[in-house]
Amino acid sequence: MRAMVLAAGLGTRLRPLTEHRPKALVEIGGRTLLEITLSRLRAFGISDLIINVHHFADMILEYLKAHGNFGMRIEVSREEVLLDTGGGLKKAGWFFLEDSAEEDQPFLLHNVDVLSTVDFGAMVQAHKKNRALATLAVQRRETSRYLLFDEDSRLCGRRVMPRGEADRIGRPALQRQADEMVRSARPVEPLAFSGIHVISPRLLTLMKEEGIFSIIDLYLRLAGQGEEISGFRGDRYYWRDLGKLEQVEKAEEDFRSGLFS
Repeated sequence: MRAMVLAAGLGTRLRPLTEHRPKALVEIGGRTLLEITLSRLRAFGISDLIINVHHFADMILEYLKAHGNFGMRIEVSREEVLLDTGGGLKKAGWFFLEDSAEEDQPFLLHNVDVLSTVDFGAMVQAHKKNRALATLAVQRRETSRYLLFDEDSRLCGRRVMPRGEADRIGRPALQRQADEMVRSARPVEPLAFSGIHVISPRLLTLMKEEGIFSIIDLYLRLAGQGEEISGFRGDRYYWRDLGKLEQVEKAEEDFRSGLFS
């Protein structure tokens, strides 16, 4: 099994930590986010992966070289322009199609700024059981961007917040959200995406989008066409998104208290 780590982001919300280094090299408990992610993937048995880079790309390459790629085969997909998750995966898609023996094997896609204890094995097993094209780790928590799932945990839409409300999440704002459905389903459950995917390589052949594009938009298009895009509930696992500076500080507290190591 192979994986891709998304590490190309600018990390603007983590300044000043990212003024002189990429987000992937921000440290928690004395370890970089990249090391933590790679260690989790390696412990799961993944030894072949690709990383996309952009912001301070050379620093990441030097870091990997200095650490012997952490004992893994690591390819790099350099993005001269940030391509968003969908565009970044499409550019790196060759990596998952180069070995015919791997063509039917799902792969993991993991944000570098997500700390979690999500069980990759259980997630892959659920993906295969559902014969899904993609499986997304999701949780019941507050967010400005909900995905909507039916009773069988199949993606059927998203909840759209009115322009200008996304940065002011509150009960009135949540009540003004509207559902954008790609297929009929009732009831629906709004869940927050957690930045970890299991994907079947066939998805790469269905990417009609070009250049910069969102993988969520891709998932919604494919779900609307009848493809199986599933949710995997990660409520019982530790999870933290380190997209903001205050979350890094909270992650340090989690590390010291033993919630995550």
